[in-house]
Amino acid sequence: MTNPLKEPYTEAEAAAALGITIARLHQLLDQHIFTQGSPRPQSLEFNSNDLLLLSFWNKGGKPRASTKRILRMPKRM
Repeated sequence: MTNPLKEPYTEAEAAAALGITIARLHQLLDQHIFTQGSPRPQSLEFNSNDLLLLSFWNKGGKPRASTKRILRMPKRM
C-alpha cells in the first residue's frame, strides 16, 4: 500500500492502493461481501483494515504455511 495512514479511502483510492482496477475491487466485494441479494451501495469508503482483507482476497485468500491459524470464511452462495 502506498499510504497506509490515509483514511477513509474512496473506491478509486482503495483500488489504486491495492494495485487493482475498480472493476476488480467490485468483483471482490460482490464475491465476498455483497452476497445473498444484498446489493453493493453506489458509494463506498474503506479503512486500512478493509484494504488488508481485500488484499488477502485478491491474492487468492490462501494462507501460507506460517499463517495456518487463519480461518477461511466460507463463500456465501
